[in-house]
Amino acid sequence: MSGGPAASPAASPAGPGDAGPAAVPILMYHQIAAGQRSRLAVTPAAFAAQLADLDAGGFTPVSAAALAAALAGGGPPLPARPVVLTFDDGYADFHAAALPLLASYGFTATLFVTTGWLRPAAGRAVSQPCPAPALSWSQLAEAAAAGLEIAGHSHSHPQLDRVPAGRLRDELAGCKELLEARLGQPVSGLAFPYGYSSQRVRRAAADCGHRYACAVRNELSRPDSDPFALPRLTVRRSTSLSSFGQVVRGRRVPLIYLPDRSLTRGWSVIRRGRALADRMTSGA
Repeated sequence: MSGGPAASPAASPAGPGDAGPAAVPILMYHQIAAGQRSRLAVTPAAFAAQLADLDAGGFTPVSAAALAAALAGGGPPLPARPVVLTFDDGYADFHAAALPLLASYGFTATLFVTTGWLRPAAGRAVSQPCPAPALSWSQLAEAAAAGLEIAGHSHSHPQLDRVPAGRLRDELAGCKELLEARLGQPVSGLAFPYGYSSQRVRRAAADCGHRYACAVRNELSRPDSDPFALPRLTVRRSTSLSSFGQVVRGRRVPLIYLPDRSLTRGWSVIRRGRALADRMTSGA
């Protein structure tokens, strides 16, 4: 999509001279790889063009933890035009393709990793395999040593709002503790698999020691955003450079993501029906 009016200053990500993080884009990536069937796989060439656009636009990537602290009124001040680059699941192509491109610009990012998918296997065995080759623990440590934030994405990538309390704690605390033990550094945040959560899940995340959590929602993050449901903006293979440039500048976001919102509403109805069926089956 191209064209369209510019957003009002109140809706635009903070730029030079702006007061505080009025609205900040948190971008959600998955794979950075060519020749993949997944619609969430962005080619290295497209990713390189997106980074070049951010650099030319004066954007400064910050970690999700830094943004969460700033939105909550704590932590160091944000740069004039902040953006957050997040990568879900923990695919090996991040190390091969994304990490070198980020390093070439001096950009940071946040990796939300599913610990049960990392190689070699650690912790509880998982039944759902990683849909593509996963990072190794040594590759993850290399990303951490490069200054990137490493955060959780559960241990086995379930729909967290549908798992019982005991397993929920294992998915959240187990993932956090495993990352901290293997990397030797604190983990302060997570992203919910599929973007699904509930009040129970968000409360459990806080109880396990997390300070923030990311959802999806395809909106800009603002000071009044729920720190345990920070919205992100999906970047996929079909995202044109024009649409990317508009989204990070706070322009036409509702229109660009209108198809996603329609699908989300429909899927929410289906999931509520399944949750009701689960409760009836369990006698709850």
